[in-house]
Amino acid sequence: MLTKTLTVALVGNPNAGKSTLFNALSGLRQRVGNYPGVTVEMKKGRFAAGGTAVELIDLPGTYSLAARSPDEMVAVDLLLGRRPEEPRPDVVLAVVDATNLDRHLYLTSQLLDLGTPVVVALNMIDAAEAQGIKINAAELSARLGVAVVPVQANAGVGITDLTRAVVAAAEGGSAATGPAFPGAFEAEVAALQEELGPDVPGFLTRRLVLDVGGYVEQWLVGRHGEGLRLKLNTARRRLADAGHSVPGVEARARFGWVKAAVGAAVARPAERRVTATDRIDAVLTHRVWGTLVFLAVMFLMFQSIYLWAGPLMDGIEGAVGRVGEAVAGALGPGPLRSLLVDGVVKGVGSVLVFLPQIMILFGFVAVLEGCGYMARAAFLMDRLMSRCGLSGKSFIPMLSSVACAVPGIMATRVIENRRDRFATILVAPLMSCSARLPVYLLLVGAFLTEGYAWWVPGLVLFGLYLIGFVTAPLVALLLKRTLLRGATPVFVMELPAYHRPRVRAVVRRMVEAGGAFVVRAGTIILAAMVLVWALLYFPRTDPTGVPYEERIAAAEAAAEANADRLAELKGKDEATDAEKEERETLEAAAAEPDRLNGEWKRDSLLGRFGRWLEPAVRPLGWDWKVGTAALASFPAREVFVGTAGMLYGAGDVDPGDDEQTAGLGAAVKADWAADPVRGKYGVAVAASVMVFFALCMQCASTLAVIRRETRSWAWPAFTFAYMTALAYLGALVTYQVGAAVTDWGA
Repeated sequence: MLTKTLTVALVGNPNAGKSTLFNALSGLRQRVGNYPGVTVEMKKGRFAAGGTAVELIDLPGTYSLAARSPDEMVAVDLLLGRRPEEPRPDVVLAVVDATNLDRHLYLTSQLLDLGTPVVVALNMIDAAEAQGIKINAAELSARLGVAVVPVQANAGVGITDLTRAVVAAAEGGSAATGPAFPGAFEAEVAALQEELGPDVPGFLTRRLVLDVGGYVEQWLVGRHGEGLRLKLNTARRRLADAGHSVPGVEARARFGWVKAAVGAAVARPAERRVTATDRIDAVLTHRVWGTLVFLAVMFLMFQSIYLWAGPLMDGIEGAVGRVGEAVAGALGPGPLRSLLVDGVVKGVGSVLVFLPQIMILFGFVAVLEGCGYMARAAFLMDRLMSRCGLSGKSFIPMLSSVACAVPGIMATRVIENRRDRFATILVAPLMSCSARLPVYLLLVGAFLTEGYAWWVPGLVLFGLYLIGFVTAPLVALLLKRTLLRGATPVFVMELPAYHRPRVRAVVRRMVEAGGAFVVRAGTIILAAMVLVWALLYFPRTDPTGVPYEERIAAAEAAAEANADRLAELKGKDEATDAEKEERETLEAAAAEPDRLNGEWKRDSLLGRFGRWLEPAVRPLGWDWKVGTAALASFPAREVFVGTAGMLYGAGDVDPGDDEQTAGLGAAVKADWAADPVRGKYGVAVAASVMVFFALCMQCASTLAVIRRETRSWAWPAFTFAYMTALAYLGALVTYQVGAAVTDWGA
């Protein structure tokens, strides 16, 4: 039995079930490995096989080992043991789709050239059986020269046999050889190997000849000079003259080898069976019906986000209120109590209240990915994307950005062409991510629920997300015709069979998303809320030097002392002139705490800056409060809600309506109702704010990941500038048109 820890690299085509197998093997013992100088992240996990510890490295899905960029070269270097962060793998675990062996074994044939023991995981055997495909695993193993283990990763079938085969391959230590290439090709490789020396592995020398213009060629020519390029081109010409032109020689050798192995080991029915997947795809990939289904699915998702989370949101809001009251009761008036109650509890709490919607959104995304629908959406959108100079490959990162732009941008690594990848990166933040959701829900709930049909909030939410789906392709089209000019790429993608989403995987995705949101609320948002609180709190005295807190406390005490008398006077149907005058005096006294609080905020450091900024945002229908909250949200969009909570005194507002909660939405609505502009055009102003957030770049994390992916600060600066300008223009048009419609309908 092996005593050392084995290192196993997991390799496979996209949609081969590699991630599912990785999860089945490693369970919850996972982490992400980052490699310096590159934008590649690889998941790592651990498991035990017969008492032997195994370190599992999940490499990004790929169709070939022909590297076209430094990031793609990382996987090759790791497999060859050329990465200082990792030892050379003891075993390569190749995951192949049992229903599509002709395509998937091509990558396996390349893995055999590495000189490392290989084990083939024959995944999705249930889907193969459903199609009437019979695979003789023993015969296939004999033909390939490696162990072939049938598995069904999503059900855990064959996992024990697979781990045993991995250990046995490591103990054996011998590696099979791949397909035989023509002698003329091997002679040219040998001549170049002698030129390059022993420092360059033979596998890379073969890739040098085969991958015309690939990364290996760029790297080695840069290292050895243009003389190597001249010899390389001469070698390729000799091969072409001999009838073995590059890169066709590789395709003929490998596909011929795969065809022979599959032909001997696989029996297919005379006529291909029409499966449930085929029948479903006839609808979901149809140009008309598929588009309608896609729109219906998106509408259902956003409607559910709004409706299902209501009770949970109420519970969180109530808990935040109780915590705030407890803290306020335990401390005396002063900066500390104000910081904890207004800055920490109410500021962060007003963001945490949207946690249920975030988890529901990620749950939907996980279900759509798990069942295989995401790939159909990409296929369906390829026609639209191609008209914008992109392909369906760009749609997947964009759709992922609906959850969060950071992983969406990182998902662009599957796009080989640099221009197409950069174009996708620059438009992905236009997709409405989960961070925008709190702003949408706040304003939709305040202005588009009472007096509107039940389906209106969901429809508006769907429309806000649709802004990104419409705007992103148009911006991409402009980029591909100007800064990133280039031909439209060809889209090739396998559509995986439909699967029942694993409940455990969906729940894990929801918990991870919720945890990340809570951590974000406890770090970036907390820091921003404390800063905003300080800017709103100071100066804490009025022009005469009296602390505002003392004046507000005195006004609240006076209002409370006269509350019963005011209620009595309001209850009288017929009052004398003296009683009417007394009631007006008491009502003014009751409103005095709110007036003083508003005066304090207006004269604070943040209020002064907001009033200075107000002329710039007045054409959008905003006042200094809205402008200040929007400005404070540029590090993270969620900060808008917390800042608005402080500016509008959320938690202290009671409109006196039993059907209306005393939350931030009610406070905003009440404040706007007293303003001549926002009172008349409240819906137009709310729409203006939402459109601004739908289009604006307000996320430091997204800008940082754009910098990392593009390796330049110029692209994040460009993204910030164009999205901010686009957002301002969109908000301006929205408000002006909305106000005109309101006046026309009056």
